[in-house]
Parts: sequence; C-alpha cells; structure tokens
Amino acid sequence: MTSRIPPRSGTAFKLQKGQLLTVIDPEGEQVSDLVAFNAIDTAEYISSGRSIDYASRLFLTAGDILYSNRSNPMLAIVADEVGRHDFTLTPCSRDTFRIIYGDTEPHHGCQGNLERALAPHGIGPDEIPIAFNVFMHVSVDGDTGEIAVLPPKSKPGQKTTFRAEMDLVIGMTACSAGQSNNFRYKPIDYRIDAAP
Repeated sequence: MTSRIPPRSGTAFKLQKGQLLTVIDPEGEQVSDLVAFNAIDTAEYISSGRSIDYASRLFLTAGDILYSNRSNPMLAIVADEVGRHDFTLTPCSRDTFRIIYGDTEPHHGCQGNLERALAPHGIGPDEIPIAFNVFMHVSVDGDTGEIAVLPPKSKPGQKTTFRAEMDLVIGMTACSAGQSNNFRYKPIDYRIDAAP
C-alpha cells in the first residue's frame, strides 16, 4: 500500500531490518528530506559525513550505503530511477526562510515537520541530523565549491528504494523550500515492502 505525505508536511514510522522503503515523486520535481535513527538507540543516526567519506563522492545512488554516526550501515540504496540526491544541506527551517528568502513570518519548514513527527519517538529538535534529501538537485562548482539548488531531476512517478540494514525510526517530509522543488509544493509518496 502506498502512503502519501501532503505538501509541506512530514511523517515518521518504524522500518524493520530487511524491509524496503520506496520513496516516490508522484508529480515530479519534489524533494523528500529523509532521516533515520537506530530504533533501539536513537543516539545513533544517519550521518552524511561518514556516508560521503566511505563512498568517496558527494552524490550517492544505487549500490551505496547510508551509514550511521557509529559507522554502521543503516540504509542501502537498492534501486534509483533518478540518480541525483543531496546529502549536504540541512532540513529547511524558520531560519532558512528568514535568512535565505527574507520571510518575515517564516514557515517552520522540514525541520519543524520532522520535529513534530519524531517527537512521539522520543527524538528532540537538536537530535535531527542532516537529511538524505531524496531527489534534491544541488550543483557544486568544482573550483570554488559554490553551490546552487536546482529543480529536481525526478519525473512524475520516479522512485528510489532503500533497504533497512537495522531496525529504524524513519522521518520523511514533502519539502517546504521553494528552491528545492521549483517553487511548486507537491506531495511525496512512499511504500514499505517486505524483503524479497
């Protein structure tokens, strides 16, 4: 069964070791911030730094593993129809909208949505790490390191599938930042399947 995350909102759920999580972009050009925590000890969480270090590249795709802050495999990317995601930028927040967009009454963003979704699992605001930003397209200049957030490359219905390498708490959003989704706020779908 496929579940839907409405635009500019988030959810959290348990994912058991071996289960498959498929993240789907139903309308195209939409980002989902994905975070993961060890379900037994939530002080262990997904780590962009370790995952990028061990893969020796910024842009992770099928065949790559998302590691924890303790260097344990958390999620394996087993299929990827888009091939371009971001693992460097933090979830958007009130401060993102205030500083980058100049909003005087800023939206709480993905950070706020993750805080609300993860609170019942005992995970507080300061424990939310850099997310694996599914479908997010960030370009990096090879000389200066300057970044630009571009429209996602995902087309309607395209998906990426992860396999849980341990029992996890997953937080996910339908991203709230305009730059991330070509300034059109859309839903994200996801599906959980048993291991094949």
